[in-house]
Amino acid sequence: MRDDNSRLVYSTETGRIDEPKAVAKRPVGDGIVRIQRQVSGRKGKGVCIIAGINADDDELAKLAAELKKKCGCGGAVKEGVIEIQGDKRELLKSLLEAKGMKVKLAGG
Repeated sequence: MRDDNSRLVYSTETGRIDEPKAVAKRPVGDGIVRIQRQVSGRKGKGVCIIAGINADDDELAKLAAELKKKCGCGGAVKEGVIEIQGDKRELLKSLLEAKGMKVKLAGG
């Protein structure tokens, strides 16, 4: 007895009702990889944000691991964006250009 407008999350007949979640697709970039420095919301600790790489999550994770190793620092992959700790924009730019990517430094 489910209505289309029902916000039912648990039923005594079937238990927990899970709605399928929509998977958001990442927007396709313009072919330019952008590197920017970001400190807001990080208690003054800066990170370099690398966005615009057209690759799936596994390839991004491999690339992030390689960049972290060459920079000697930590980082993460979040929602299709690579975060590298510290201000290493010039080093990251040279590493990505060596891989044949077109890179721009974004922001100040």
